[in-house]
Amino acid sequence: MNLQDELLTGVIPIIPTPFTENEEIDEEALRRLVDFACTCGIQAACLPAYASEFYKLTDEEKLQVVKIAVDQAKGRIKIVAQSNHPSLKSAIRLAQANVRNGADIISLAVPRIFSLPEESIMEYLSGFFSSIPETPVLIQDFNPGGASLSPSLIKKLMDKHPNFKYLKLEEPLCAPKFEEIIKLTGGKIGLFEGWGGLYMLELTPLGIAGVMPGLGVADILQRVFELRKNNEHDKAFTLFERVMPQIFFSLQNMELFHYAEKELLMARGILKNSVARKASYNPDPSSKSYIAELNKRVVALAKEL
Repeated sequence: MNLQDELLTGVIPIIPTPFTENEEIDEEALRRLVDFACTCGIQAACLPAYASEFYKLTDEEKLQVVKIAVDQAKGRIKIVAQSNHPSLKSAIRLAQANVRNGADIISLAVPRIFSLPEESIMEYLSGFFSSIPETPVLIQDFNPGGASLSPSLIKKLMDKHPNFKYLKLEEPLCAPKFEEIIKLTGGKIGLFEGWGGLYMLELTPLGIAGVMPGLGVADILQRVFELRKNNEHDKAFTLFERVMPQIFFSLQNMELFHYAEKELLMARGILKNSVARKASYNPDPSSKSYIAELNKRVVALAKEL
C-alpha cells in the first residue's frame, strides 16, 4: 500500500488463528476465514493480533499466518500484519519480513508488559517507523492498567514519521481524547476504535475512521458503521443493539472472547472447531449455553443483512 493512498475506513476485523485438535495452525481453516473476510464488504483485515492469540504463537508462526492471509486474499482486501514484540529489534525483524511477504500495512502494539515513560515509548515507536519508512503503520495501544498514548506524543510521531497512518485505541470514555487527537493531527491519522467495536456508536459521529472488532461480526458492524455515517441513526442503533449482547458478554475476558468468537464462526459455517491454544479458558456449562444462544441470534441477524 502506497503512503499516498487514501486512508482505510470502516471495519478492519481481526482474523483469529484457527488450530487443529492438537493445537497446530490449521492452514485450510485460515484460508476459509480470509475468504469469509473478503465477503464482508470491508477494505482490510488484520492478523495476528490479541484476538488472534498472537501471544501464543512463535515468531515463525506469526509470519506464517500473514503469508497465508496475503496469498489467500489475492488483493481482494488489504492485509494488516501485526508485528508485535516487546523487543524493538524483534518487532523490526517481524515487520520487515511481513513487508517482504506482501503485507499492505504493518501494525504494532505498544509494549505494555511493564510501565514505561513516554520517552521510552517514543524511542521504541520511532525506531519501528524508521525501519519500514515506505510502509503504512497502524499503532495499537491496549493498556488495561493505565492511560494510552497521549495526544501530544501522537502528534510528535506523526510530524516525524510520514508512515504513521493509523492508530487503534482501546479504552472507555475516550471521546474527548479522540476529538483532541483529530484536532491536533488535522485528521491525518486514521483513528480506529478497538474493544470489539463496543463504543462505535458514540465515536463514529466524531470522525473516527472505523473499528477493529472480531471477524464473526464484521459484516454486521460494517453495516452499522455505514448507517451511522449516513445519518441513518435509528437503523444503526437498532442493528447494533441486536449484536451488542454477544460482544459485551464475550469481552469479559480475552480468553473467553477466543472461545465465543470461534464458536460464532463455527455457527456461521466457517470453522470446524473452537480450539484455542492452552492456556485457554474453558467456560462453565451455563456460560457455554448462553454463548450458544447469543451466537444463534447473531447468525440469524447476519442472514437478514
